[in-house]
Amino acid sequence: GPVHVLIDSTGLKIYGAGQWLEQKHGAKSRRGWCKLHLALDADSGDIIAHVMTDQDTSDASQVEPLLDQIDAPIRQFTADGAYDGSPTYDGVARHSAHAAVVIPPRANAVERSGADPSSQRDRHIAAININGRMKWQAATGYGKRALAETAIGRYKSIIGHRLRARTFGAQQTEAAIGCAVLNRMLACARPKSVRCKAGST
Repeated sequence: GPVHVLIDSTGLKIYGAGQWLEQKHGAKSRRGWCKLHLALDADSGDIIAHVMTDQDTSDASQVEPLLDQIDAPIRQFTADGAYDGSPTYDGVARHSAHAAVVIPPRANAVERSGADPSSQRDRHIAAININGRMKWQAATGYGKRALAETAIGRYKSIIGHRLRARTFGAQQTEAAIGCAVLNRMLACARPKSVRCKAGST
């Protein structure tokens, strides 16, 4: 059925000869990074799409490449403020016209005069202005976005925070294998948390 998609990105260090010289001889080198953009299924925790780019690529520009990998309709799309803007809303609407888009507007965002009453972004701005950001987060389920940060932490603790491959194509393959490994691990076993009431003694 329709999925709740969470999107976030992280930097992965490129460990090359330059850093080896820096560690061994103290020589200064320009550290390189790649960005790994991830889309998760909020219900299962599985990574359902991923894109590797260079360090200068903006997060919002990778929304459509990620959505193009998702065949299922989207029920809700949740991301942090880095994705705020019309390109993200339009990209999600092209994929799934009725998807709810939950992105916190910038602190100085204002409602557009004469805007379409169905504009989700303007409704978010109005709700935040009336009730405050915390109540907006609770009402929209924005707190689930923390699961994306958890998945990134899982990737870096298990797969690693640096890329070992030297060419960009091989680095993309390395990241894809890492995502597949994490999904396989979740399929084998995953924790199930249950809230327990303290029993009387």
